[in-house]
Amino acid sequence: MITFNTINAPMPDIDPARISAWVGEVAASYGRKVGDVAYIFCDDSKILEVNRLHLRHDYYTDIITFDYTEGKRIGGDIFISLDTVRSNAGEQGTDYREELHRVIIHGILHLCGEKDKAPGEREQMEAAENRALALIANGG
Repeated sequence: MITFNTINAPMPDIDPARISAWVGEVAASYGRKVGDVAYIFCDDSKILEVNRLHLRHDYYTDIITFDYTEGKRIGGDIFISLDTVRSNAGEQGTDYREELHRVIIHGILHLCGEKDKAPGEREQMEAAENRALALIANGG
């Protein structure tokens, strides 16, 4: 079950049913099923607090994914800073909604096993994001 929550931020203008179907489609492409996934949309101050408390990182980020996947059933808590998503979209000259979708699916890709820290992984992650974004752009 996918839930959508907020802390210190308004709920973004998304269609939960459409996002849930899309997440399920992307997970299935990795041979996974969706278990309990909680999206927590927040502001920069909350994501900084989460980053400091749980990861010992003292910086802002757009997303933090806590992975509770068991076997082929993905699960996790996905914190998304809408402030950072908005500023990243502006800096990159991309549409806010597209950037939000990219970050929403980025967390799911991590739960499906994609990584982005080691050499070459970021490019693989970006390719996976682009494949997933094509699905939702085409009505997925």
